[in-house]
Amino acid sequence: MKLFPTFALYRQVALTLIIGTVLIANPSFTHAEPDVIPQQPTGAITKKVAIVIDDFGNNMEGTAEMLKLPIPFTVAVMPFLPSTKQDAQLAHDRGLEVILHLPMEPVRGKKSWLGPGAITTDLSSEEIHKRIVAAIDDVPYAIGINNHMGSKATADERVMKILIEICKDRNLILLDSRTTPKSLIGKIADSRGVPHADNQLFFDDLYTYSHINKQMVRLKKLIHEKDEVIAIGHVGPPGKKTAHVIHEAIPSIQKEATFVPISQMVK
Repeated sequence: MKLFPTFALYRQVALTLIIGTVLIANPSFTHAEPDVIPQQPTGAITKKVAIVIDDFGNNMEGTAEMLKLPIPFTVAVMPFLPSTKQDAQLAHDRGLEVILHLPMEPVRGKKSWLGPGAITTDLSSEEIHKRIVAAIDDVPYAIGINNHMGSKATADERVMKILIEICKDRNLILLDSRTTPKSLIGKIADSRGVPHADNQLFFDDLYTYSHINKQMVRLKKLIHEKDEVIAIGHVGPPGKKTAHVIHEAIPSIQKEATFVPISQMVK
């Protein structure tokens, strides 16, 4: 069965009393959206998987499909965009954790790609502090921060010290998206006692089903090898594809690991 049935299929199902009875008894058949994410029974399973979905906040494609996933995951919302507050509220209402997806300067790429309020290395320390605080305040329910792009900014000691001091003052966690191996987030966060974690895999750095499926295979291999795994996907161009691949993989992953929000993965 496809992940997102068409309206016509629903109409045909509704016309058949027998199938309708099955749907009432098994609402998961239609991927019915619960009011909140149900708690997972962990039993003897001790391994954990945290999935973070980036780029909420701009009415991006795949937003609705991601929010229907029947697992706890973390919603990373960009600040100062048309649906920033709406997406954060929808995620909170679903019982999902929200973090700020903070735009930061990359080594390569145009600053215009970052969106409003981006953190760049040419800014004064005062301006960086001001922008980070404003971004935190713009995303309701944010319990932490991860970087959007940022391969240049996360490797800049001055910028990272400012970010991490703010996180310490506000009791926020940090997720290093690991867009560069030169990132200083972990080192500085450890020195300041700020809880943090590292991304281990991007599902959709390429937008094809083939690549996203290959990355899901990699995720399952990581689960065999590690007790805790963090992976990042995106709404936007790959959003619906990534949501589909994650949804299809849920039953097999749950045989080995429990889905958890990012706050349960920080150190």
